Amino acid sequence: MMDIVYIALGLLLLVLGGNWLLKAAVGLSLKLNIPKVVIGMTVVSFATSAPELIVSIKSALSGSPGLAVGNVIGSNIANIGLVLGITLILSTIEVEKNFYKTDWPIMMLASGLLYFFIAFDNVIQQYEGIVLFTVLVVFLVYLLRFQKTPIEVDEISEDDENMPIYKVIAFLTIGGFCLWLGSEWLIDGATNLAKSMGVSDAIIGVTVVSVGTSVPELAASIIAVLKKEKAISLGNLIGSNVFNILAVLGITSIITPIKLGTDALSLVNNDIYWMLAISFIVLPFAFFPKKLRLNWIHGIILLVAYTAFVYLKLS
Repeated sequence: MMDIVYIALGLLLLVLGGNWLLKAAVGLSLKLNIPKVVIGMTVVSFATSAPELIVSIKSALSGSPGLAVGNVIGSNIANIGLVLGITLILSTIEVEKNFYKTDWPIMMLASGLLYFFIAFDNVIQQYEGIVLFTVLVVFLVYLLRFQKTPIEVDEISEDDENMPIYKVIAFLTIGGFCLWLGSEWLIDGATNLAKSMGVSDAIIGVTVVSVGTSVPELAASIIAVLKKEKAISLGNLIGSNVFNILAVLGITSIITPIKLGTDALSLVNNDIYWMLAISFIVLPFAFFPKKLRLNWIHGIILLVAYTAFVYLKLS
């Protein structure tokens, strides 16, 4: 019974946190005169990736590296298949040119590095973690230095609030905390239910925990779409996948090398290929059937792909 209570309270905090985080992101975008998509890929992505970072570090230090890597791979699959799928069913998203020039390539680079680092020895060494984190730093410097173009007039909606910086920080802090606490309660409740059914750590990581840690992205993205802040929505999802690999696994493996046991080999033999495929497919979607537009058809395809992935994991 308490597990269900934790799940319900967790969902409530995620909705509240997502709303406050969105307000902070819009306020920061206006305050610094930075495009909303850049804020979505940096500030919002970092905040919504915090649950993955916490879960992965705790898992690796407690001797469950399969849960750490499975969480990130499963979360990245969920971000695109589940979260972007649901978001596109709710609303069409116009894709900026930066998506295929910068955002998508860096997501695929991060995914490719992860594959290269674990495919041959099933270990993410400390120096490989340093490489991942260094790529993230270079990417962030590039975003803030070379994509800091002024906000277009049509980017600003009537509901956008130019808040003082202290309110931005307050909403950012409270929203991020609610997302973290909500995801913790949701994960605890869902994981306890899954363990009571005899599900292994690796499967819990790639399904229950990864979906739970993707709920902040889902909450932030749906709220962004409902409030017509679609640039933040797409930027958040792409940025979150980048942060999950480069920051979450990068920092975790710097603290302690991540070694995959025999119970987690499916992550290397199967799951990472799902992550690579579902991340790749977004690019052709952005050009077909209509250039630079993602619609409900794409959303259904992504959702079906994610459902197939989960079914195959549980069968």
